[in-house]
Amino acid sequence: MVSKIEQDHQRFRQIVRGRIRKDLRKFLSKGEMIGREGRRYVSIPLHDIDIPTFRYGDNSGGVGMGEGGEGDGVGKPGQGDNAGGEDEGRHVTEVDVSLEELADILAEELELPRIKPRGAHRISTMRDKYSGIRNVGPASLRHFKRSYREALKRQLAMGDYDPDDPVIIPVKEDLRFRSWNEVRKPQSNAAIIYMMDVSGSMGDEQKELVRLEAFWIDTWLRRNYEGVESRYVVHDVRAAEVDRETFFTLREDGGTRISSAFNLCKEMLEEHYDPNDWNVYVFHFSDGDNSSENDNRLCVKILQDHLIPNSNMVGYCQVASAYGSGNFINVLREAFPDGAADEDGPQLICSKINSRDDIHESLRTLFKAGR
Repeated sequence: MVSKIEQDHQRFRQIVRGRIRKDLRKFLSKGEMIGREGRRYVSIPLHDIDIPTFRYGDNSGGVGMGEGGEGDGVGKPGQGDNAGGEDEGRHVTEVDVSLEELADILAEELELPRIKPRGAHRISTMRDKYSGIRNVGPASLRHFKRSYREALKRQLAMGDYDPDDPVIIPVKEDLRFRSWNEVRKPQSNAAIIYMMDVSGSMGDEQKELVRLEAFWIDTWLRRNYEGVESRYVVHDVRAAEVDRETFFTLREDGGTRISSAFNLCKEMLEEHYDPNDWNVYVFHFSDGDNSSENDNRLCVKILQDHLIPNSNMVGYCQVASAYGSGNFINVLREAFPDGAADEDGPQLICSKINSRDDIHESLRTLFKAGR
């Protein structure tokens, strides 16, 4: 039976969930949630939801205290040195929401199908499973029912059991403890490799778009896989692996050679991520300004021979820039008109993000195939 307070809590969670869904497009395009990201929870600021609480204060004054007669008003608005405004304030409540629940809300709103890991892409991990009983063990693993049953059986066999006074007292020989065995558990794993052009044409606004998109990509993929490993690559004419913070803040001058990042990604896959063990997702972010047609052709070859065959999906997200040519997305669409499709749908998916409002549709484009 669900208690009244549990019903109220469930009702409040439904209200919060509905409010998040209603404002999801706004949350997708703003970084206020990312700044409140914890290990498993995100604190979301929601307006106009009040949580009832007891408030304690100084009771030495207030209504009914001090000068004044019955029916007199308590103060007048706008008086004093720090006169307050007359407009109604907006109440802001921060609500902790798990990343799993946030991903579910994202999936419902964008109508995303659950991702189906590749059939052979499993890693077996060893887990402890409590599946037996033994005569010795720590007190924390004592099995009360089995110990009680053994004591009852002993007293019945010895004739010490009195049904009029059914007192069961276990002795040391009656105690039973839970035991465990190591079992193999298949675990779906995913590797996400993020690549980004950090040449001079990729400014702060472009990097913020990438940061928002990557946060939601990460959130959705972690909802679908038990283990996720993220790697970060930046490039101008040369590519290098960096940590997450550097990935979103580094900015360089100079030209752009996209093949440098694709080559480094290919080496990562060959060295660390066997396609028989990992579900691999590759995402590249750029303003579409590459160095030459020769490099465009080299990128297409690397994608065709290495990245696409060894990945669940390759996503290319092109962000708008005042300096970039924006031509690389056309190169990919011409080289892979069907997205290098297999029986499960396109493996190469292209998306354009001209502004923050486009993140909503970009995520739907990337994951609508459920790869």
